[in-house]
Amino acid sequence: MPSRLSVLVAAPLVIVGCALSPEPSSNFPVADWPRSDRNDASYLLAPGDTLELTVYSAPELSRSAAIGPDGRLRLPLIAPIMAAARTPEAVAAHARAAYAEELRDPTLDLLVTEFSSQQVFVGGAVASPGAFEMPGTIDPLQAILMAGGTTNDANSEIFVMRRMPGGEVRTAVLDLSGGLEDPSDANWLPLQRFDVVYVPRSAIANHNLFVQQYIRDALPIQFSLFYDVSGDSR
Repeated sequence: MPSRLSVLVAAPLVIVGCALSPEPSSNFPVADWPRSDRNDASYLLAPGDTLELTVYSAPELSRSAAIGPDGRLRLPLIAPIMAAARTPEAVAAHARAAYAEELRDPTLDLLVTEFSSQQVFVGGAVASPGAFEMPGTIDPLQAILMAGGTTNDANSEIFVMRRMPGGEVRTAVLDLSGGLEDPSDANWLPLQRFDVVYVPRSAIANHNLFVQQYIRDALPIQFSLFYDVSGDSR
């Protein structure tokens, strides 16, 4: 029988400490986020972000442009650039290379001037699952509190899912209870917009839900017809 973790993410996970190390899966790519690694903290562009293009050798090309719903940034003279889920620096380098074919001096700057939605998504065993605007830099525990906190049947091990540059999805598994017991060990990942925080139900809760859905609700008569609350037969 597959474990509750493999059912939730379609991949077996190896649990080690507070920041856990999932094994890779062809169905749902996952990777470890070492505590010392902050390379994934770079800002990633998304549809709705507005960038300011400054072309020093051709000021007439300078302008503001928003990333379209398809994730592409459209600038004059060059083909649309796929900007979503990429860093501003990567898009600027792409633009310089493209303008090098059109201009003698392709020196330019491409800066983010307006940001679109800064939402994260919290689901699973929380009081009010949904999408939430980040008030600033927050961690998974703060996002869960914004969702009303966990329910009584929640597991302390949670999943944080993030789409990386290039489209790869990464998953980290964090132990909230361990961090709460020892704050010095609560090095939870800072969330980025569009991250998904998922709180699974505990094993007992999943068993109770199975009994409720597939045994109690499926029977043509209620258990209370034969058994009272204390369990004595009538």
